[in-house]
Amino acid sequence: MPTQNRDKSDKFRNLPLSTSGPLECALKGTVLLNHAYFNKGSAFSKEERRDFELAGLLPQNIQTLDQQVQRAYEQYSARPDDLAKNTFLSSLKDQSDVLYFKLLLDNLDEMFSVVYTPTEGEAIRNYSRLFRRPQGIFLNIHDIDRVHHDLSLWGTADDIDYIIVTDGEEILGIGDQGCGGILISMAKLILMTVCAGIHPNRVLPVVLDCGTDNEALLEDPLYLGLRERRVRGEQYDKLVETFVRSARGLYPKACIHFEDFGFYNARRLLDRWRPEIACFNDDVQGTGCVTLAAITAGLHVSKQKLSDLRMVVFGAGTAGVGIADQVRDAIETERGVSKEEAAKHIWLIDKPGLLTTQVEELSDAQKTYARSDWNGPKTDLLAVVKEVRPNVLIGTSTVPKSFTEDIVRAMAEHVDRPIILPLSNPTRLHEAVPADLFSWTDGRALVATGSPFKPVKGAWGPDGAEVEIEVAECNNSVVFPGIGLGAVLSRASLVTDKMLVAAVRGVAELSPALRDNTAPLLPGVDVVRKVSVRVARNVIQAAVEEGVATEDGIPTNDDDLEEWIRKQMWDPVYRPLQYVEARGATRLARGEMRVVGSIPERA
Repeated sequence: MPTQNRDKSDKFRNLPLSTSGPLECALKGTVLLNHAYFNKGSAFSKEERRDFELAGLLPQNIQTLDQQVQRAYEQYSARPDDLAKNTFLSSLKDQSDVLYFKLLLDNLDEMFSVVYTPTEGEAIRNYSRLFRRPQGIFLNIHDIDRVHHDLSLWGTADDIDYIIVTDGEEILGIGDQGCGGILISMAKLILMTVCAGIHPNRVLPVVLDCGTDNEALLEDPLYLGLRERRVRGEQYDKLVETFVRSARGLYPKACIHFEDFGFYNARRLLDRWRPEIACFNDDVQGTGCVTLAAITAGLHVSKQKLSDLRMVVFGAGTAGVGIADQVRDAIETERGVSKEEAAKHIWLIDKPGLLTTQVEELSDAQKTYARSDWNGPKTDLLAVVKEVRPNVLIGTSTVPKSFTEDIVRAMAEHVDRPIILPLSNPTRLHEAVPADLFSWTDGRALVATGSPFKPVKGAWGPDGAEVEIEVAECNNSVVFPGIGLGAVLSRASLVTDKMLVAAVRGVAELSPALRDNTAPLLPGVDVVRKVSVRVARNVIQAAVEEGVATEDGIPTNDDDLEEWIRKQMWDPVYRPLQYVEARGATRLARGEMRVVGSIPERA
């Protein structure tokens, strides 16, 4: 190891979340083997087998983590379909955190769509039928008085860094899934660990069970949640407020991440709590950030600036308005204009057509973009594209094939390199597929999608030469884990707009398209940890500038700061176990800090 790196490792050895050195453990025997955070299975050393009374409980051959990963991959590959593979991975996580995350990291390109969208959507849809054991915390809207107590069972004030909460109303494009939403909280926390090294034993998944309006769930005798219509209004708000205040009181250092709330509540709750606590909504802010990063890279390729933007968003729900807000704020910053002036670069279309001041029942967030200057006879997508001549077209509608050939060709008539982002997921809900978009624009379109697609080949190169164009997946996982990591390590008291703008810059700086205009607009999951370090660095620096960072000793030098970040990221490696007596041992050593997917026997 070079001297410089060794000095940095020594310099940052005693950081609060450092993972250097041996791991203290007060568990022995079968209790140890049943604890996913400590269990190494066949990889326990000879000394560990002796010290922890494991010798007779394990086969004699001591194997490496890589050998275990090979075996697990073969077992995974033998599963007949993606849902079965998802279930296998969940079972593996119950056995060993390190093995589970190492398998994921070694095969992330292949397994990402299995542990997250689209397969996780199917797992959530079938939650009550695939259920094996309770995981996370279920807060009942009829037992609000128990919220503080139930949350307190997970740990102490210093135990939790990140909380993801959902009410299950709008899950991954498949709608209301009731208490099954706990799996989206868990899936996002898994991504926080895979993509950004958030410690898996320092996170908390929560579902607010308010009932469900999903008829299939209400009629399913196996459904595990409240079998009643969703409770809304004052009682709902009381549950959310009780949860937020209890979580902040119990775990004051934790960042709260709102996930997959319905359109009406997502923006409203974010606006309510952002000025007061460190919180984040991935559907609103994460989607907006990653989409803006793709747009920024696309504008670079097409040699344009944000001030040149004319953007049409088809689908004015949580994601669509969140994207509009992020783009508006970026234009405001770049041009030094008001939010109202920046919003004039953006046109939103929803079920009533183009959102204008004549449309009734708009949300407060939508009203920002309601046009008072529209004189066209029609307000459908094709009419708006013909009139506006946008250089960016975004789909968040969940209306499949809504970006028709007529619409795309009408856009391409006036724009040399149209930026087209069909973002609805899962795949069956995409507004268009990349092959069609390239075909209808003669390969000129700059495309990113909401789900993964294979590269597309076509005779679009110079003199009709065949080229292969890689399609970026506009995946929130390249941005929200880094934002969360930056907020956690800086112990930010708020997550500010400037921190989000800094995150966008971090992703855009690593766009492959900046070096090759046939490359993806966004970095892929294969380099997601590198991206998360850059995003976290930018977020921390912005938090310090804003005065919201509360952690002491944050380095000011870029390289030192990135090393400081990496030193505190959890890695899936087996650390040597050091036995300690239970009396006087830490809660972690005693196995009392819960791991997502694992319930210790003592808990």
